[in-house]
Amino acid sequence: MAEAATARRSRITPEREAELYAAVLDLLREVGYEALTMDAIAARTKSSKATLYRQWGSKPELIARALRHNKPVSIADIDTGSLRGDLLEMANRSDDCQMERDAALMRSLFHVIHGNPELHQALRQLLIEPEITGLNALLRRAVDRGEVAPDNPALGFVIHMMVGGFVARDLIEDRTVDREFLRSYVDAVILPALGV
Repeated sequence: MAEAATARRSRITPEREAELYAAVLDLLREVGYEALTMDAIAARTKSSKATLYRQWGSKPELIARALRHNKPVSIADIDTGSLRGDLLEMANRSDDCQMERDAALMRSLFHVIHGNPELHQALRQLLIEPEITGLNALLRRAVDRGEVAPDNPALGFVIHMMVGGFVARDLIEDRTVDREFLRSYVDAVILPALGV
């Protein structure tokens, strides 16, 4: 499926693809997922609806790819030589304003996911699983360096701790996560749980 998707998208330049993804996310923020149509995306991006379907196959795939493209940090690319350094680098590469915008967008999508298996699958495949894979590689390097015990039970819950931090801050403090919070959270919660 990945090869077919790549072949479908190969006719669009990277610049045009970035423009289109930005427009899709802007529309998504304006009207929400349910009201967002491929017709509206086509009009906003001056594309044909047929081109959008040919390139992305479906609205959920287009949304998921736009969100993936918008991610400021690829966890797989981070390797500072220490777990703390890697986790702090993740926080440092993030932009507070962008995190706030993305958090609002993800909150709205989480409501939709439960009733939309196609969107849920697209987000899992294109957004969530690559992040989990990157985080697992980062944690494996920490185990290989001897920073974390290989049998530490918290290793399987790091992604849960990270997502939990995002959700809890918004729920408890009515504030979105920012870099300062992420750095503190890494030092106070994640590293101690891993025995670092």
